[in-house]
Amino acid sequence: MKTFCKGVTRGRWLIIAICMILIIPSVIGYVSTKTNYDLVSYLPQDVETMKGQKILSKDFRQGAFAVIITDNMSPKQILEFEKEIKKVDSVNKVGSVYDVIGYEIPIEMLPNDIVKKVKKGQENLIITTFTESTSDDRTLNAIQKIRDLKNNIKVAGMSATTLDTAQIANSEVVIYVVIAVILCLIVLMFTLDSFFVPVLLLGNIGVAIIYNMGTNLFLGQISYITKAIAAVLQLGVTTDFSIFLYHKYEYWKKHRDNKLEAMEEAIAETLISVVGSSTTTIAGFLALCTMSLTLGTDIGLVMAKGVAFGVLTVITLFPALVLVCDKLITKTAHKSILPNLSFIKNLVVKGYKVILVLFVICMPLAYYCQSHTQSYYNLTAGLPDYLPGVQANNKLKKDFKIVSPYFIMIDSNLKASDVQEMVGKFEDLKGIDMVTSYSKLASQGFSEDMLSNEVKSMIDDGKHQMVLLSSKYDTATDELNAQIAKVNEIAKSYDKNAIVCGEGPLMKDMVNIADVDFKNVNFASTGIVFILMLLVLKSVSLPVLLVLAIEFAIYINMGIPFVMGQKIPFVASIVIGTIQLGATIDYAILMSTKYLEVRKSGASKVEAVSTAVDASVNSIFVSAMCFFAATVGVGIYSKMDMISAICSMISRGALISMVTVMLIVPSLLMAFDKIIIHSSLGFKNLKKNKEVA
Repeated sequence: MKTFCKGVTRGRWLIIAICMILIIPSVIGYVSTKTNYDLVSYLPQDVETMKGQKILSKDFRQGAFAVIITDNMSPKQILEFEKEIKKVDSVNKVGSVYDVIGYEIPIEMLPNDIVKKVKKGQENLIITTFTESTSDDRTLNAIQKIRDLKNNIKVAGMSATTLDTAQIANSEVVIYVVIAVILCLIVLMFTLDSFFVPVLLLGNIGVAIIYNMGTNLFLGQISYITKAIAAVLQLGVTTDFSIFLYHKYEYWKKHRDNKLEAMEEAIAETLISVVGSSTTTIAGFLALCTMSLTLGTDIGLVMAKGVAFGVLTVITLFPALVLVCDKLITKTAHKSILPNLSFIKNLVVKGYKVILVLFVICMPLAYYCQSHTQSYYNLTAGLPDYLPGVQANNKLKKDFKIVSPYFIMIDSNLKASDVQEMVGKFEDLKGIDMVTSYSKLASQGFSEDMLSNEVKSMIDDGKHQMVLLSSKYDTATDELNAQIAKVNEIAKSYDKNAIVCGEGPLMKDMVNIADVDFKNVNFASTGIVFILMLLVLKSVSLPVLLVLAIEFAIYINMGIPFVMGQKIPFVASIVIGTIQLGATIDYAILMSTKYLEVRKSGASKVEAVSTAVDASVNSIFVSAMCFFAATVGVGIYSKMDMISAICSMISRGALISMVTVMLIVPSLLMAFDKIIIHSSLGFKNLKKNKEVA
């Protein structure tokens, strides 16, 4: 370790040069990394609905579809417009009711249940399918080109809202980082003793963030959620690593002959402390990889990698920058402005019993609230209403009563009579307001000759035929999910290989999988962090107490939406607990480590807890405030509720965890001191002492 530390201090200019050079390939990697804006694509590939999507893509060559709403266009103009749409790259098939009846036969000749779904006043619908998937760049480009063809059209569907999501996310992501940096800079300017150190600190973390985002290229792609929150989370989580090293450097400068020796001591202590604490943070993020919804792997790997890069730059680049800029740091020195938190130790030592009584009372209440917090799964619900895709979807619902259309794929060779019987059963289900199939069209007088090849290929590829259903229920609701289950049951009674697919069924699977993931991730993250603390603290009881305290903080954070009557995005409900646990368990470890150290030296429990609180509260305060600052601004600014909710809850969680660790953790140490001593290594001599309690 000494050799490494000397290498860093002696080779500081070389380290800075190498780090600056490595920024170039990292930026190239960042720019080259594809962003995925379709959360549905993270569903397991073996789910039946995903298999249905593959059949749509392979056999029907239908990767995505959109509904175009035209306004004030005649049937003849609509047919001409369809020709323009077909010229757009990635467009596969285009069809409207006028492809069936032409522009001379009045549309009123059609059955009323069909007419009301395709025409409303001067507005008509055109169905368009694409060769690529919902979030493929070619599909999104095609949607934009179709929008640009005419001013009097609207494009609805998942791809349209995915394009809106991409555009708003790309326009905001840089602003997220700027807001986080400015707010963190303000916190650090007050809490550190030099105006220039925060600049170096944030510059160092900035390099680590660039490395992290650049190496995402090896993952192939990342989700827009990961892209939006990774930088601000990495900033918030790893800031305290740099603060720890700087404080150690300032300490050793007073106890060593020169600044190089002081920095070597600081690096050595940082390595021991930060590597241990960062391991629990990394493990917490990696617990997200246990999710069946592979979005968890996406966020988990990127954040774990970000923490690792944060540690790497803190023991290499940051020491080099501090040494090179030491004179400037001294010139810009000032007295740090921190609140006087010395009262906390007295509050805990004297009132720990009251604090624990409140803790015991509040724990079940917090658990009840968090367990009753509701999540929403509708991916468009968190988007601003002014977006064109959202407006188009709302128009479909309001004017055409098309709320949740979905498909059933059945065998093309299924008897027409069976299909008709099955369709009849679908029509009898509550909430179904239209069912259309090839056989139903034939029964209503549409001969095969009347249907163009384009239309026929959209509903029958020779292997599978599609039955279209329109539901009155919104996507990702209990009502629609129950309806889909009944539809699936009926369909499989006629064709055991029938597959229900479309946005509604996909979101039903998302709901089911997310519910399981929520439980699995919480269990995995708690278990992994517990085992690591067991090894780090060498205690059986302490990890239990610390996890209990942080889980309490998580319960409060997750329970607040219930108390306020709010619903949160389903992604937030899954990842918040793990992120809060992984990012803030360090606060608890910092305090309990100091407590163990002082207690093992022979001090009484009161002295040990008092010293631990005194030694750690300022560090915990600064770290928590940086984490809060890095995320709160994004939570307030972001126009996407998915991002806003996640960052708002993380920022709130940082403050809740801070208060919990400052008050509840030392109170637990006071109350369970005797148990801790008898269940931890290193207390052999103290156990013999009669003053053990």
